Amino acid sequence: MAIDFKDLNIGDLIEKRLRDCDIEMSRVCKFLKCTDGEIKEMFLQKDLPTDILLKWSKLLEYDFFRLYSQHLILFSPPGSAQYNKIKKERTSHLPQFRKNIYTKEIIEFILELIAIGEKTKKQVMEEYRIPRTTLYKWIEKYN
Repeated sequence: MAIDFKDLNIGDLIEKRLRDCDIEMSRVCKFLKCTDGEIKEMFLQKDLPTDILLKWSKLLEYDFFRLYSQHLILFSPPGSAQYNKIKKERTSHLPQFRKNIYTKEIIEFILELIAIGEKTKKQVMEEYRIPRTTLYKWIEKYN
């Protein structure tokens, strides 16, 4: 199943994962402390509060937050050099993460775009800021 990382619908993805896990609705209701109707309403939501999403992640043993991380990797706008320089001078109390960590799903998504001719290698490198050497290593390894 290919996921559209540009337009995530978290309710739909949770519902699909729930079906895959084959967990009874009574267990879900008890775990989330809500009714069957409230669960079905969540499936219709494009996004959910983080505390609810965390509970779903635990129950279904799937990191739904990673979907948003992948969206950031693919679609966040590049920052200007001056802005990034100023930003680095500031200290943060939050943990810092490397942006260029690509999952297998992201690699497959990118290679599929190239394979079906939707994007050229050059377009992929420019739009997603993937280094040339990285892209060519993926092509060699996965094709």
